[in-house]
Amino acid sequence: MIDKPLKLGTRASPLALAQAHLVRDALLKAHGWAADRVEIVAMTASGDRIQDRPLAEVGGKALWTKELDRALFDGEIDFAVHSMKDVETIRPDGLEIIAMLPRADARDRLIGVTRIADIPRGARIGTSAPRRTAQLLRARPDLKIVLFRGNVATRLSKLDAGEAEATLLAAAGLDRLGMADIGSAIEMAEMLPAPAQGAVGIETLTSNDRVRPLLQAISHAPTFACVMAERSFLAALNADCHSPVAAHAQIVQGAVWLKAEILSEDGQLCEAGEGNDPAVLAKTLLDRAPPKLRAVFG
Repeated sequence: MIDKPLKLGTRASPLALAQAHLVRDALLKAHGWAADRVEIVAMTASGDRIQDRPLAEVGGKALWTKELDRALFDGEIDFAVHSMKDVETIRPDGLEIIAMLPRADARDRLIGVTRIADIPRGARIGTSAPRRTAQLLRARPDLKIVLFRGNVATRLSKLDAGEAEATLLAAAGLDRLGMADIGSAIEMAEMLPAPAQGAVGIETLTSNDRVRPLLQAISHAPTFACVMAERSFLAALNADCHSPVAAHAQIVQGAVWLKAEILSEDGQLCEAGEGNDPAVLAKTLLDRAPPKLRAVFG
């Protein structure tokens, strides 16, 4: 039994809070705790404050995590809850992704039209993700990409205001916000998702031996293995938030099997493959890629 309530750190966005409550509820159920044993501490991330520029121009994925990282190191919280696709591949020394909830739907949803093929010629598509931009332009070079930043509600309001004809959002986020009826899912054969999309992760100090086993008790081993393989693929590519990368792993016959693709920013160059070793797959794709595509990955 814990001697005092655990402090769960999270971003203050509606989606982040929904995910924090999922983790809190899982902990309460797993350990038979009363509701007051886990306290949610919400923080406004830098990435939530800066809405007018692409993430890659203002600090990358660290903008989603640095306030929570500081709170962990300062002892203000015991653990942090993250959307794993927003977490930097290389984490600061002393922090550890210790657990993950079962993965939700990892697909993208298209909102505004039903299929990519149905988007009107020359239409504006709202997104800020290099991966989505490259995949859309590969399928439809005629489309015009306009910047959409902000939380789910903000992006939907921009679409309603006529700033674009369509947008893409993660199915998992919509589902967690009770918006399962919004948009049409794009099958992975048509659009492979971002690495770690749909996964909620839990991070704590590597030295926090009191909390680590409590968090590990709610970890979903298949999700953890698959997401870590996807993150290993990113690391092997030396990819960052500028890099158009898609990857999705599944457990096949008891082992992790990874499908992935790397693209140029305009989507006109693409190398795709699959395998059971993320580092080998990354090297294979880079070795096959023309110089212009390799240059995207340093």
